[in-house]
Amino acid sequence: MKLVTPSVPAQATVQRAANPRLRGMLNDPIVPTLLRMSGPNTVMMLALASTSLIEMWFLAKLGTDVLAGVAVVVPVLMLMQNMSQGAMGGGISAAIARALGAGDKALADSLARHAVVLSASIGLVFTLVLLSFNTPLLRFLGAEGASLVAAKEYGHIVFGGLMLTWVMSALASVIRGTGNMLLPSAVICGGAILLIPICAGLIFGFGPVPPLGVAGGAWALVAYQALGTLALGWYCLSGRNAARLRLGPLHWAPMGNILGVGGLACINPLLTNGLIASTAAIVGAYAGTQALAGYATAARLEYLLIPLAFGLGGPMVALVGSNIGAGQPERARRIALVGGAMAFAVAETVGLAAAIWPETWLTLFGTDETLLKTGAQYLRIAGPFYGFFAMGFALYFASQGARQLKWPLLAGAMRLVLYAGIGWLILHVTGSLTAFFVTGAVAMTAYGLCVLASVASGNWATPRR
Repeated sequence: MKLVTPSVPAQATVQRAANPRLRGMLNDPIVPTLLRMSGPNTVMMLALASTSLIEMWFLAKLGTDVLAGVAVVVPVLMLMQNMSQGAMGGGISAAIARALGAGDKALADSLARHAVVLSASIGLVFTLVLLSFNTPLLRFLGAEGASLVAAKEYGHIVFGGLMLTWVMSALASVIRGTGNMLLPSAVICGGAILLIPICAGLIFGFGPVPPLGVAGGAWALVAYQALGTLALGWYCLSGRNAARLRLGPLHWAPMGNILGVGGLACINPLLTNGLIASTAAIVGAYAGTQALAGYATAARLEYLLIPLAFGLGGPMVALVGSNIGAGQPERARRIALVGGAMAFAVAETVGLAAAIWPETWLTLFGTDETLLKTGAQYLRIAGPFYGFFAMGFALYFASQGARQLKWPLLAGAMRLVLYAGIGWLILHVTGSLTAFFVTGAVAMTAYGLCVLASVASGNWATPRR
């Protein structure tokens, strides 16, 4: 009897049919699928954001100098988290989703291994660089005197743990690339809940443990990342994940596959966090430390929009990537546009509420008159335009799945130039923080509309290997 070997397309069809989660991403109705997948992701990101805000609330009890010092470290830390999770993590998820969509299980396993090695290496490099140059960097970002002391104490610890940040994000992204949003969310949410009492205990002391002050918050964050890395790593090694983590040789092709999206995407968090850091430095130089603390506290609400956008964006990477890998580009485009509209609606609600009741947010972190005045001024102007930022950010994630990052990155660069460049010039000429913040709102709107136009264009969903 002659055995007939199935063709490559037939093998791919069999692989896809054997994976119920993948079948759902390729065939189920878009809105219910997005809601089902984004629910755990959004809860996870809100838990992380809430935990970060609670930490800031604890640290605010130590004084305005500590709050201002940590405020200048936060953009750097958020940059690392956004690069590892949203940028390189998106490249990892997109590559694995495309491989699974094409029915190539062996490639998905290889990508998982290369993703962890690549991320660990990048994390180590950033640790060495930031520990070597942290003092001039923190001074550039606006810290001085007592706030610089607090920034260095906090920064030394969190910068030293960056390898954990990157590896944990890589493992979560490997799992998300298979369409499994629930497991990473459960691990990260569980760790975030544990982080709250640990953070309070280390900052203020408990039992035989002396109060560590600002360093306690940093050590609590490192402990949380270590536990999360162990849990996610075990799952990927166990064989339960569709892309299994295995020992094996390293090659350039799988790394290039990841870096083709993830490496390029790292520009986006550089632009986003660079914009907030540079504009905070502009406000601090113009109006002083209290105004810097107010603006940084208000702008921290924008960081809350990033998790909301990623709640939808993470699933969109997997959905768009798997559909393009399976040869369904028009479905991929519809997924992106629907997800962008959902992100706009949620963020616009948050922004309008912040514009109407800014003190509700700001008084959680301080009662200084200048802090409240500057923060409220910014939120009343920028809040009504937050929907455009979240829409653009969610569509940036969808563009990772499509390997179409040119226009989202150009839009981010345009926003930086408009706000930090032209806005600084307007502030210098007029001396008006109001005019500066209006420029920021205009830049935010232009960013969202530019990314939307790129996704709606005719060639956005063209398959690229």
